[in-house]
Amino acid sequence: MPDADNKIWHRHPVWFLDGNPIVGYSKLKDCIRLLFWSGQSFNEPSLMPEGSFKAAETRFTSVDQIPVKDLGRWLKKSTEIQWDYKNLVKRRGRLEKLKEL
Repeated sequence: MPDADNKIWHRHPVWFLDGNPIVGYSKLKDCIRLLFWSGQSFNEPSLMPEGSFKAAETRFTSVDQIPVKDLGRWLKKSTEIQWDYKNLVKRRGRLEKLKEL
């Protein structure tokens, strides 16, 4: 993600566009979790809802399980479809759509 900034956020690598988190991953006890903050809006059946906002995730226990074509599509959608997590606290927990192509 050449246009994204990356940093460790809540102890996990996360990529941001204009200060808004878009994708990150974490090592769980038995797998790697890939999380897309706006993933529920991607209309992708392989991504499962996570939490009470718009995030969606998928989990892998082996590199062989990573669907490379799907991953590319998800990353593209993560830059095109975004909810404004950056201002979530300022808006008292209310998400607003930033952009969607």
